[in-house]
Amino acid sequence: MITLYGIPNCDNVKKARVWLDNRGTAFAFHDYKKAGVDEAVLRGWVAAHGWETVLNRKGTTFRALPDADKTGLDADKAVALMLAQPSMIKRPVLALEDGRTLVGFDPAAWGAALG
Repeated sequence: MITLYGIPNCDNVKKARVWLDNRGTAFAFHDYKKAGVDEAVLRGWVAAHGWETVLNRKGTTFRALPDADKTGLDADKAVALMLAQPSMIKRPVLALEDGRTLVGFDPAAWGAALG
């Protein structure tokens, strides 16, 4: 089963859900603000895409952090921040049945990945 990770009120997540529904693609939705995200899953995304891609530095949650938390970022520090505040994970993340993941909503890339 395909899993869409995100937050329900995020505009990009809403667009992704509509896009998947319009294609008739069945998926499970994982609200990581309510349900959290497993550290091993998050570390897998970071390993596949880099923490720079997975960490949403444009969002208000990240921007509101003290400067000390924003400096000296590396994969471990980024993962700790995202685990503590899942709103800092870029959204949506689409986990495909074959283990691949896509970070951020890009209809062209998603279409190519889903066939």
